[in-house]
Amino acid sequence: MAEALKHLYSKEYIRLLSAEISKSYSAFPIKQFHQIVFDKDWAGRELKQRMRHISECLQRTLPEDYSSALAILMKTYPRMTGLKYIGFANMCFADFVELYGVDHYALSIPALEFFTIGCSSEFAVRPFIIKYPDLMMKQMLIWAHHPHEHVRRLASEGCRPRLPWAMGLPEFKKNPLPILPILEALKSDPSEFVRRSVANNLNDIAKDHPKIVLSIAQQWTGQSKETDWVIKHGCRTLLKRGHTEALEHFGFKKTKGVQVSKLRLSPSAVKIGGKLSFSFSIRTPATQKLRMEYSIDFVTSRGNYSKKIFKIAENTYEKNKIYPIVKSHSFRHLTVRKHFEGRHTLSIIVNGSVLAAKYFQVNRPRR
Repeated sequence: MAEALKHLYSKEYIRLLSAEISKSYSAFPIKQFHQIVFDKDWAGRELKQRMRHISECLQRTLPEDYSSALAILMKTYPRMTGLKYIGFANMCFADFVELYGVDHYALSIPALEFFTIGCSSEFAVRPFIIKYPDLMMKQMLIWAHHPHEHVRRLASEGCRPRLPWAMGLPEFKKNPLPILPILEALKSDPSEFVRRSVANNLNDIAKDHPKIVLSIAQQWTGQSKETDWVIKHGCRTLLKRGHTEALEHFGFKKTKGVQVSKLRLSPSAVKIGGKLSFSFSIRTPATQKLRMEYSIDFVTSRGNYSKKIFKIAENTYEKNKIYPIVKSHSFRHLTVRKHFEGRHTLSIIVNGSVLAAKYFQVNRPRR
């Protein structure tokens, strides 16, 4: 099993961070910093809680003046990204700006641009968008034309209405129109890293405003294979929800006459940590494009149900030919999903319509 992400903030990381800060600020109290970071609650903190705690400890051990503290961190940051800690761990630098720099716009915005290179300021930028919406959206549009792909990605990722793990942007959930010029500027970006962010932003918008995203899909379709991918990925939630207009836009028509037969599950009772195998056959009365998915109604910790949908395949299937399908689903615990015992339902979905379903049992493993 992969190590929990919170362990990115390890004793080694704190040791290196302290050493590098002390090169920029000789008065940095390394011993005190270690003591207050590794307090009695450290072991129980999760990833973002550890990040925030480190920011708070930095504020207690760096100069009280924000501009002086920020200057030290900006001198330190390039050395940290030059070590093996390139990536999420160094987001504590941007988190410091998020926590203490919102009232210092002129200092903080260049710092967020600086810290996003080699890492990301996607979480930290959001309080600035809330406090300075007009200023920030102008800035994000400037960033959309920046020569570095990480900064261009920040322009899109930072204003996602529903960015996971991040502060929400309720005004953009209500009205996403200020975001659209940024997505327009980045839809054909040469970097896949940036284009994927554009697609994720569209997918966020689609959850509240499907008509806006479908209108964009109509405008962008056929401009390039890269933009076509952005549209398809940006409509993935609409496709999973069986949204008729979205399905038809991508050539998936109603499933009149399509048959799903011989749905079999094995075992009929799967243990948590085990694997469920399933098979079925599909036949279409006319050659057509089909999008096949399966859904599972998972039992939640409170005994309710939560449906998740998983893609099987998209293809053109020939008239009257029988296609056997074999798949499996793991019931190992994941960071984003825990499994609970009880009766579950597996359904086969074709072009948004449920065509077959069966119950199965999930049990705790024997000790």
